[in-house]
Amino acid sequence: MTTAIPLVLYGREYCGLCRQMQEELRLLAPDIGIEVSWFDIDDDDATEAKYSDMVPVLVGEADEVICFYHLNRRALDAYLRRFR
Repeated sequence: MTTAIPLVLYGREYCGLCRQMQEELRLLAPDIGIEVSWFDIDDDDATEAKYSDMVPVLVGEADEVICFYHLNRRALDAYLRRFR
């Protein structure tokens, strides 16, 4: 069994696009081997300043932005292939 690849989804609680991407990732996670952590950017000033105009933003290792606004499966799959 392979270990799930950790990703972080940055967003805001009240953001509809954020909730949509969060749900898409939740449904995909078991099939594609990812573990997604949620981080509300409004909880941290530095993170809010960094990602304010990009949410939702899916980030991988070393703060690598995978996609933002909408889930980009091509970009996500390309990112994941690097770890398999």
